[in-house]
Formats: sequence, C-alpha cells, structure tokens
Amino acid sequence: QVQLVESGGGLVQAGDSLTLSCAASGRILRTYITSWFRQAPEKERELVSAISWSGTSTYYRDSVKDRFTISRDNAKNTVYLEMNSLKFEDTAVYFCAVAYQIGEFRPDVNYDYWGQGTQVTVSS
Repeated sequence: QVQLVESGGGLVQAGDSLTLSCAASGRILRTYITSWFRQAPEKERELVSAISWSGTSTYYRDSVKDRFTISRDNAKNTVYLEMNSLKFEDTAVYFCAVAYQIGEFRPDVNYDYWGQGTQVTVSS
C-alpha cells in the first residue's frame, strides 16, 4: 500500500503562485509515475501534469503549459507542482496519484493510489 498526502493549497488571488506537495509513504517502488489531477465543482476530473520516476519525462495539459512545473525529490518521496500565474479557472481540488508502470511513459492510465486532495481557490 502507498499513502499519498497533498499539501500546499490555499486561497490566492489571480496572478499569484502556489506550490503543491505530494508526500508518499508505504510500499514505494521505483516503477511508478506520479500525476496531479484536479476536479472543479460540477466538472470532470482532469489530468493536469505527470512525471516519471526519473523525472526525465513530464506531461502538462495545454491550459497549464508555461505556468506549472512538476518535479520530484525521490530522497524525500515527494512530488511537487509549482503553479505560477494562477487563474480563476485553476480553482479546483488537486489530487496526486501514483500509477505503477514499467517501460514507456504513459500518463493516460488507471492510477493505483490517490491522495485525499488539497483545495486551491483563485479569486479573480
């Protein structure tokens, strides 16, 4: 089992920055990718960003490219999502998730473990 705990959310104004953290514990293997999802009220959950174990492969949805940066520190078992130039449309509950995966980097897969989420609210 893997436990994931998100932190770093909050209430900010448009244009501000936040950095989310996803701390993992438990049976952590060097075969997983970690992704950030978000879900706004009455909206479907969507993939925001993903990163491979090595950190050499990343994915960003178009709406956050050039604003968000995903990174990881495996020594701390933590993945980060730096969010800059936040917009009202970024308001959502942000979840981190882990998918065990060997070989090709594929963020569009079913995820094995999920965190509880952290709220990000951006005022306009």
